[in-house]
Amino acid sequence: MKRSTADIIREYGPYPGVEAVHGVSYDGRNVWFAAGDTLNAIDPDSGQTQRTLNVAGHAGTAFDGRHLFQIAENRIQKIDPQTGEVLATIPAPGGGNDSGMAWAEGTLWVGEYQARRIHQIDPETGAILRTIESNRFVTGVTWVDGELWHGTWEADESELRRIDPQTAEVLESIAMPAGTGVSGLESDGADRFFCGGGNSGKVRAVRRPKRA
Repeated sequence: MKRSTADIIREYGPYPGVEAVHGVSYDGRNVWFAAGDTLNAIDPDSGQTQRTLNVAGHAGTAFDGRHLFQIAENRIQKIDPQTGEVLATIPAPGGGNDSGMAWAEGTLWVGEYQARRIHQIDPETGAILRTIESNRFVTGVTWVDGELWHGTWEADESELRRIDPQTAEVLESIAMPAGTGVSGLESDGADRFFCGGGNSGKVRAVRRPKRA
């Protein structure tokens, strides 16, 4: 397994009124993060808040190219990012113990925190299509270039892990600095991971290691 230490290239926040950062997503232009009672969009270049939606955001956030998906308690809400209107709701696979979420291959991938699992689910019905077992608590989840990554956070240790989506074997690990947790995770599709910083109220950009 390939191991490295996180190269944190930027920190955003903390932001006024934000006590904790939960889910994180990226729409190609703005970074979105869930902050309990709101969904917030920030410009990753300036760090300035671009939009705030008054919708519940308790855990993972995902973007399918048109809509945001947001975990709120034991459900997943499909949201219009322009208006904040909730367009549809499906049950969350962890029944309220859900964590990170990502969009890939036309489906949602949802972490179940303490159960150490990632579920691939149907975005229309919430039906579980398959489940991947991890050996660490699962926080954020993201896909980039066919690679499945997830965040972990246990005690004071947190890392980003690339795992085999078929076998769940850990292929690569990026260790975060001590006391720096990962609550949400999203790739920008290129060389950055955006990581929610939990109760720090911050979002951190971590450099994605180059492929050999």
